Amino acid sequence: MEDRSHKVLLALVMLFLFAVIVLQYVCPGTECQLLRLRALSPAAAADPYRAEDETPARFVPRFNFSADDLLRRVDFNIKGDDLIVFLHIQKTGGTPFGRHLVRNIQLEQPCECRAGQKKCTCHRPGKRETWLFSRFSTGWSCGLHADWTELTNCVPSVVDSKKEVRLRPSRHGLCRVGVRGERDPKGQWLRHMGLNTLFSSPLGRNFYYITILRDPVSRYLSEWRHVQRGATWKASLHVCDGRSPTTEELPSCYTGDDWSGCSLQEFMDCPYNLANNRQVRMLSDLSLVGCYNLSVMPEEQRNKVLLDSAKENLKRMAFFGLTEFQRKTQYLFEKTFNMNFISPFTQYNSTRASSVEIDKQTQQRIEALNFLDMELYDYAKDLFLQRYQYMRQKEHQEARRKRQEQRKILRAKQAQLREQGENSS
Repeated sequence: MEDRSHKVLLALVMLFLFAVIVLQYVCPGTECQLLRLRALSPAAAADPYRAEDETPARFVPRFNFSADDLLRRVDFNIKGDDLIVFLHIQKTGGTPFGRHLVRNIQLEQPCECRAGQKKCTCHRPGKRETWLFSRFSTGWSCGLHADWTELTNCVPSVVDSKKEVRLRPSRHGLCRVGVRGERDPKGQWLRHMGLNTLFSSPLGRNFYYITILRDPVSRYLSEWRHVQRGATWKASLHVCDGRSPTTEELPSCYTGDDWSGCSLQEFMDCPYNLANNRQVRMLSDLSLVGCYNLSVMPEEQRNKVLLDSAKENLKRMAFFGLTEFQRKTQYLFEKTFNMNFISPFTQYNSTRASSVEIDKQTQQRIEALNFLDMELYDYAKDLFLQRYQYMRQKEHQEARRKRQEQRKILRAKQAQLREQGENSS
């Protein structure tokens, strides 16, 4: 009886090994690699990038992106003149990500962060100049929460001039990310879209722009809670075409020093609230629509231009992450810049916004107020997950290629040893 049970157990083991071998030849793809790993090692069954943010097991892309759009690996030279520029959109989780950049990256010369100081010193190895343009390294050098339009005009002059920071720079002579600009005889700007993920200053410096996006409803509620506690962002300049908007172009939603204590209904009722579609406005080229002058073109045309510009700029950025996918954001940043973080990101499943209970009607109104952000986020999420999937596949293919090369080398060594043995005998 005992011999029979041993035979049955041996038969089951042989059947399992046979199934693994068959699976390797029949199904060599990425998904099957994960199946083999799970079959061989129960401890490896949980994919940390999938389990962390509860990504659906089967992701179905909605948009068609080229390989160039999906592959993000930049030759960032931290010892040279290259610069990472962080575009920080309010209430998207940019503060934790910004801290990761200055405190959590493995560097030859780590950023120096002193207790009690808001900014860290992030110098290049052997140089006294920064490789990172962000709130926690250079401060708000181009204004509080400067948007795409402000940063792409301001950063080159701030960094290349090495002079006192000018908060209201002129557009003349400055480059624009994703856009080449030159003047025609009448002084109008001519724009040519579709460039790479970076652009260079007149001094040959490469700028790599990055940002973080968030689900529009959660972001909107988080901003309301922040404003309710007294936040105003009055120091924001909103510079566009060389000037800030007038009070007629950008009226205020409140008359006092701040809007503290406002209800969600009051927050939604203000037609001038910059929280509405903030992510699209922060990522688009506002000069294409006459900045904050709403009379330049019809509203429907203006919305289309802003949304198209935001999508194009986001796609051409060196990197962007999503608050809802912390571990995948970490993974894509590391693969893009070939820079590794010391400790893993933490997934935020509980925030102030998540604690706000709203009914379906209120949610629908928030979505309507942020309809451009809703469309941008759907686009960004699809691109983000496709990039992650593409990079993981590339990683598995590279690992498979290395294993094949190692097997070839091993077989060649074994053949050489056999030949030496035969010759010696």
